[in-house]
Amino acid sequence: MNALPTMRQFRHLTALAEHHHFGKAATACHVTQSTLSASLKELEDTLGVALVDRTKRSVVFTPFGEETVRRARQILDETEDLARTAQSAGKPLSGTIRMGVIPTVAPFLLPRVLGKLRAKYPGLRLYLREDLTDRLVERLRQGELDVVLLALPYELGNLETESLFEDRFSFCCRTDHPLANAETVTDDRLGQESLLLLEDGHCLRDHALAACDLGDRANRAPFEATSLQTLVQMVDNGLGVTLLPQLAVDAGILRGTELTAIPLEDKAQARAIGLAWRARTGRREEFQLLARELRRLTGRK
Repeated sequence: MNALPTMRQFRHLTALAEHHHFGKAATACHVTQSTLSASLKELEDTLGVALVDRTKRSVVFTPFGEETVRRARQILDETEDLARTAQSAGKPLSGTIRMGVIPTVAPFLLPRVLGKLRAKYPGLRLYLREDLTDRLVERLRQGELDVVLLALPYELGNLETESLFEDRFSFCCRTDHPLANAETVTDDRLGQESLLLLEDGHCLRDHALAACDLGDRANRAPFEATSLQTLVQMVDNGLGVTLLPQLAVDAGILRGTELTAIPLEDKAQARAIGLAWRARTGRREEFQLLARELRRLTGRK
């Protein structure tokens, strides 16, 4: 084998693996479908092995094709990481960072810190993607994101994390609720309430139940919400009570409602907000600096 695979061929291959459609993969790579097909055929000829079983209805990778996709993603990831490391080597936080943020953090934290972060690091180009934790973590593993701002604990395997601050939970109810004037709310009392939660897929749901040690003891309402804002509106309409992170309360999520937030009796009932990145990255020190800056800008511990 004289010739070697090219980065261009690897990009075309990983695009096909992502979209499972030649036309969509070609569009994502900004080439024609015939160009992409020819590129993949050249890659197969170079390796001497079929990578894709082409049918009219689907794209199916051969076992070696799947292995090649995995290695191609790793090569592209490490190459891009090298380029960004070199880009930011002269000055801290001066290059591009692609950051994923979960929806129970993004609207409540980012407006407070992004302006100050840009002012201190004008060369930083921060591209944001908001999504659920599992999808963001997968994008991080695949090299599509550089860091993820998420809530812990969460099973992250060999990814590295740095905790930024603790985000305590508060009991949220209408001002005409029997507990509205309580100083604190106990776990036992909380377990007697009709508790509204976010739908499956939001890690805040599991964190809230785990932090308050409710588990099967929770008297969950038959309704679920897709966002904290929707959850607040449901409670405001008398459908139940909920648990809110202090981050959202401090950001004014209860403004314009008839709701109040009451501390939980156990001050340890909280989730941790942290930053995660790939363990093998060459930008570890830069991401640690980003974590320190986010922690400083929030004024939390």
